[in-house]
Amino acid sequence: MTGERVDQIFVVAKHWLLSFLNGAPEWLQPIVSSLINISAVLGVFMALFALISVLERKILGRIQNRYGPNRVGPFGLFQPIADGIKLLIKEDIVPARADKVVHFLAPIMMAVPAILALGVIPYGRNMTAFSIDGGILFFFAVGSATELAVFMAGWGSNNKFSMLGAMRAIAQMVSYELPLIITVLPVVMIVGSLSADAIVQAQAGYSHGFAPRWFVFTPWGAAAFLLFFVSGLVESNRTPFDVPEGESEIVAGHMTEYSGFKYAIFFLAEYFGMFAVSGLAVTLFLGGWHAPLPVLEIIPSYVWFFAKLATLLFVFIWIRGTLPRMRVDHVMNFAWKFMMPMAFTCILAAAVWHYQAHGLGGWLWSLGILLVVYLALSRFLRADKNLSARTYRFAE
Repeated sequence: MTGERVDQIFVVAKHWLLSFLNGAPEWLQPIVSSLINISAVLGVFMALFALISVLERKILGRIQNRYGPNRVGPFGLFQPIADGIKLLIKEDIVPARADKVVHFLAPIMMAVPAILALGVIPYGRNMTAFSIDGGILFFFAVGSATELAVFMAGWGSNNKFSMLGAMRAIAQMVSYELPLIITVLPVVMIVGSLSADAIVQAQAGYSHGFAPRWFVFTPWGAAAFLLFFVSGLVESNRTPFDVPEGESEIVAGHMTEYSGFKYAIFFLAEYFGMFAVSGLAVTLFLGGWHAPLPVLEIIPSYVWFFAKLATLLFVFIWIRGTLPRMRVDHVMNFAWKFMMPMAFTCILAAAVWHYQAHGLGGWLWSLGILLVVYLALSRFLRADKNLSARTYRFAE
């Protein structure tokens, strides 16, 4: 009973706050309830944004054998505060011939979809800010507005570097949005619902009393999760797919002419988008807020969700500190020649798995289909390349 109270402590706190409106008009309570949800989501993810901004630099420093922030506050933990103050007081420079209205609206249009997308993700048992039947559809509907914001930033800046960066970003994001959405379809097919809560509920329980029924533990689910994660890297403009911000080629892409607080909003929107994509990956493939073992269900559900989210965020940072940036034509070829066929293959593999009654036969058939297509694509894509062993020469 104590564990149940801890698990639902935030839900109980919200109902306690709403109890003060018992004598108020009926229309007021839903509005206040929504405002509480919005404040909670913004508060949690603004704090996470500040924390991840310093942790990322520390983790990258550790990976690359150098120091991260270690001067401002104990262990450099006050570095996000210093960065925030610097960006707030920094001069806002707008090019003389820029479209000032579009230039001003672009960072806002970039941040709003990411914030809205966070509202439909279940963070724990009964802890979805806005639980709607078409939550997954809403997530991608608002997320598609990001391309418009990127184009506004490039066009409104009246700078050729900004425009070139914006067009590269839009081409990249549109190309990878397709496999991102297609890899969600197998989950929607199996569950039969676009509700994020229904998808998490479909992954409840344990096979043989100990194995979680998360979709990532099926052949099609594992493949779809990897494709979804890679597409999420691209959509978030993270290394090795941060082609629109290639410093050696186009300075800073669509953000070249932004400074001060406007640049900070772009920075915030990038991280919020990373939180949203990672949170959706947890919801779709990693069981949402469910515990990995029955004996661990005493731990509150929201702890499990944020533990899984933190793991994916760490992988984002790990990849950034390890891999070099890809060439733009390689990025686009990878999307259309490999990601797209594999994404459609996941749909076929999921259908076979489902119609084989989720049994061992379906598991093996699903795995076989994925392996055949993967090996065929590998052979086809290597056919026109003269690959040979690389030799290294060193100065004597």
